[in-house]
Amino acid sequence: MKCLKPIFAIFSSLILLIAISACGPAGEDSAAVEPSTELTVSDPVASTEPETSTMAFGRFVPEREDDFAWENDKVAFRVYGPSSGGAGQVSGVDAWLKKVSYPIIDKWYAGYLAGQSYHEDHGEGYDPYHVGNSRGVGGTAIWLDGVAWPAAMYDQYEVIQSGGDVVEFRLQYEWDTPLGRVGESKTISLALGEQLYRVNSVFTLDGEPESLPVAIGLTTHDEAAQVFSDAESGRISTWELIDGNGVGTGALLAPDSTIEIIHTASEDKDASHIWLVTSSNKNGELSFRAGFAWQVAQEIDSIEQWNEYLDARTGQ
Repeated sequence: MKCLKPIFAIFSSLILLIAISACGPAGEDSAAVEPSTELTVSDPVASTEPETSTMAFGRFVPEREDDFAWENDKVAFRVYGPSSGGAGQVSGVDAWLKKVSYPIIDKWYAGYLAGQSYHEDHGEGYDPYHVGNSRGVGGTAIWLDGVAWPAAMYDQYEVIQSGGDVVEFRLQYEWDTPLGRVGESKTISLALGEQLYRVNSVFTLDGEPESLPVAIGLTTHDEAAQVFSDAESGRISTWELIDGNGVGTGALLAPDSTIEIIHTASEDKDASHIWLVTSSNKNGELSFRAGFAWQVAQEIDSIEQWNEYLDARTGQ
């Protein structure tokens, strides 16, 4: 038995060394992961729900130039973040055309990292929608003498809720205009079953809440899209064919908040839009809705159906 004691002591020491080395230095596993630029963030743990689940979901995407993407069972969107390689005014809203009810954001970005393009349809939908320097699907801009002054990329984000019946988050923008330094704190939400996301914004001028002239834009893709409007319902909309299938976009504003509807056709790339022109109130507040429908999803098949869908939601 005496000869076993040294062996047992050596074995015990090896076990202790292995345990210590597995633990590593104190605090190492809790080190903060820096975003790709200086960015104020607040984000719950990313969802790990299976593909068969249905939920409203959104997240910060540091692996793709700080995108922020959100979706429900009908539609998906994204905006570009601080490290975006895009030039110029790139705060427009992108549309991701999906035809499945389960979440696709994580899967498509994972495919992107693996070399699979989300600009091609692999059975769930794809992103053929061009934003560039446009407002995309409902981007905002300060409106001065018929000229749009939009923000660049967002510089802060906060996820309020995600993974349930509603995704809600907040983006912060700041940019220079002829009026001064404008800020927009934009709270965006999207509920299950809806084609439209909701925006509640607060605008500031030089740090103080302010009533400012604001325009909400829909790109016409250099006039490839037809444009429609109804001032009485506070609605603008477009309809175009992308790869042979209909895509409708729209924006809704409270009818008593609509000042003017303007269609600006331009020979400059990404400059053609239809606009809802309005203003924030004395507290800087402005609310509206915007979104899209894709014919392939087999729910809205024509511009007539799309405008009916939008007009039925006037004032909501």
